[in-house]
Amino acid sequence: MTPVQPVRGTQSLLGEDADRLAAVVAAFDRVRRLYGFMRVAVPTIEQTAVFARTIGETTDVVSKEMYSFEDRGGESITLRPEFTAGICRAYLSEGWQQFAPLKVATSGSAFRYERPQKGRFREFRQLDAEIIGAGEPQADVELLAFADQLLKELGISGTILKLNTLGDPETRSAWRDALLEHFRAHAGALSEDSQARLERNPLRILDSKAHQDWPVVDSAPTIDEFLTGDAADFFGKVTAGLDAAGIAWERAPRLVRGLDYYRHTAFEFITDRLGAQGTVLAGGRYDGLIESIGGPFTPAVGWAAGIERLAMMISAPEPEKPSVVIIPLGEAAESTGQRLNADLRRAGVASDMAFRGNMKKRMSRANDAGADFVIILGDEELRKGEAAVKNLENGEQVSARLDILPERIAMLVGMKSAFSSHDFAQLLTAERIGFVSDPGASQ
Repeated sequence: MTPVQPVRGTQSLLGEDADRLAAVVAAFDRVRRLYGFMRVAVPTIEQTAVFARTIGETTDVVSKEMYSFEDRGGESITLRPEFTAGICRAYLSEGWQQFAPLKVATSGSAFRYERPQKGRFREFRQLDAEIIGAGEPQADVELLAFADQLLKELGISGTILKLNTLGDPETRSAWRDALLEHFRAHAGALSEDSQARLERNPLRILDSKAHQDWPVVDSAPTIDEFLTGDAADFFGKVTAGLDAAGIAWERAPRLVRGLDYYRHTAFEFITDRLGAQGTVLAGGRYDGLIESIGGPFTPAVGWAAGIERLAMMISAPEPEKPSVVIIPLGEAAESTGQRLNADLRRAGVASDMAFRGNMKKRMSRANDAGADFVIILGDEELRKGEAAVKNLENGEQVSARLDILPERIAMLVGMKSAFSSHDFAQLLTAERIGFVSDPGASQ
C-alpha cells in the first residue's frame, strides 16, 4: 500500500525546524508584553462574507486563493487567509469596543491556495498585531516600533522599513482618478494582469511585478502631488515619531494598499536575503475596514509577518536537552528511577531515563543528548539508599543519598555556571549546605 502523502504546500516539522518557528513566536510574545499588547484568539474558520467584504471580492485572495466550503447547514465557511478581518469581526460581535483603543496580538495558521515556493506555503503561520480604535499617528509609530524591536530581538539585521502615505479619502480619491487617467492613456503597454486591474483597482498596478509595466509605473503621478494639508501633517507626525524613536526608514512613494479602506500609513520591512519574496513584515492603516463589515467608523492600524520567513533568517535555537539522564540497571532500579524522574521534574529539572541497551549504549545516548549529569541506579546503590552521579563535563563520579538527590541536583542545575568553583562531591554528599544563599561563603 502506498503511504499517505501530505497535502501539497503543508509541512510536518521536527527538531530544529519546529524549534525555529517556536523561537519566533516566543520572541513575538516577549515584545508583545513589553508594548502592552493583549493576547487575542480568534477562530480558524469564519463566514466567507467576513473576508469577501474586507479583502475584496475582486482580489486574487478572495477569487482564487481562499479555502471556502459549504458546511452541513448550508453556510459558506472559509479557512482564514489572514487575521485582521476576523479580529475586526470579533471587535464588533464580542463587544470589544469597550476596550478601545485596543492593542492586540496573535499568531497561528492561515490558509491560501497558491503555488508553494520558498518561505510560502498553503498552510502558513503568521504573527499579527493590531491597534483598533486609535486614529492618532502615535498609534502607527507604536506599531512600527513593535515591529522594529521584534526584528532586532530575533537578531535579523539588514531589513529596511519602506514607508509611504496613502493620504486621507480626499487625497486617495484624487490620486486614484489621476492614476486611472494615466494608465488608460498607456493601456496598450500594460501587462494582461494590469489591464484587468485598470478599471477596478488602478493602485495595484503600482506594485506590478511584470517588467513591461515598470516604464508606465515610473511615469505615473505620485501621491505627493495630491496630499491635503491634513494628510501631509499626519504623515509628518508619523515620520517625526519614528525619528524620535530611533527607527530608520526610507520613503517608498510607489508602496500601496489597493483596497479603499486603507488610509494614511502603508509600510513594509524588506530584505534581500529571501530572493524575490523580500517582504518579511507588512501592514498599514485601515480606517475604513470595520465599516465594510457593518460597524461604525473605527480607525485602526496593523501588521502581519510570516513566521516561516522569519524562521529562515534567525540563528538556530539552542537545542532542548535534558539536564539529567537516569540509567536504571534492573527492575527494582526502574521503579526507583521512575520515582526519581518524577521528583526531579517536579523540582524543575529536565530529566529523562535511558532504559534500553547495554551500559555503554546508554551512556553514549546520554552524552549525545547533551545531558550534564547521569544518575546510575544499580542493586548495590539501592541497598545503600544511594545513586551514583556522574558529571559528564569532567567525568567525576560520586555516590549520593537518594532522599536528598532531587533537591541537590536541582541546586546544581540552577547554579550550573557557578558550581565549577565549588566541589562537585561536596554539593551532592554534604549533610547540609551552608552556602546556598552565599556561594562564596566557607563551608
